[in-house]
Amino acid sequence: MSNTIQEFNDYRGKMNEVILGKQNKVINRLFNLDTNTYAEGALSTKTKEMLGLVASMVLRCDDCIKYHLGKCHEQGINTEEMYEIFAVANIVGGTIVIPHTRRAAEYWEELNNQ
Repeated sequence: MSNTIQEFNDYRGKMNEVILGKQNKVINRLFNLDTNTYAEGALSTKTKEMLGLVASMVLRCDDCIKYHLGKCHEQGINTEEMYEIFAVANIVGGTIVIPHTRRAAEYWEELNNQ
C-alpha cells in the first residue's frame, strides 16, 4: 500500500476512534446512518459508492473523494468506469471540479499500483 493511502487510512481510522469514543449520541448516530446508507439494498454497494464519489467531487471534499475512491476500488470498479464517474462529476459540478479530478486521478493511480 502506498504511503499516501496508508497515511490517509491510518489518520481517518485514528480520528474516527477519537470522535466515536466521545459517545456523542448525535455524532454516533450520524456515523451509523452513513454506514447504513452505503449498505447493499435496492441499489448495489457499487452503485452507492459511485454516487458517493460523484457527490464528494461536486462538493469538493478531498477526504471524501479519497474515501470513495478506495471503496470504489474495493468494489472492483475499473479505470474506464472511473473516468466516466469523473466525467459525470465534472459535468454536474463544472470546471471548479477539475483540480479535484486531478487529485482523484492521482490517488486512483496509487490505488491501482499498490
